[in-house]
Amino acid sequence: MNINLFNLPDNLSGDEVFEAIIPDNGILIERIISPGHSSPPDFWYLQDRDEWVVLLQGEAGLLWEQGELTHLNKGDWLLIPAGKKHRVEYTSSAPPCIWLAVHGKLT
Repeated sequence: MNINLFNLPDNLSGDEVFEAIIPDNGILIERIISPGHSSPPDFWYLQDRDEWVVLLQGEAGLLWEQGELTHLNKGDWLLIPAGKKHRVEYTSSAPPCIWLAVHGKLT
């Protein structure tokens, strides 16, 4: 099977797309496509596992509970510790953001 992280679905809408690359057996590796996406108002991610993400394409902003905004560009990565509240403030639509995410006990 020839899989390419940069090939996008034909019917890409404004919704995020989550695709497991490696099934979740304690560690989940997934591709996330975010075409002009932002978290709903007053929504915060509060995950029970660490998440390491790298932005492969596009630009994005993550807002932390304390009010700090982290801007991400192509190639930027970060580790989000379990229990750290955050939300997606914005993602680019042209090009759409492509993330590679690893979820698990990483710290």
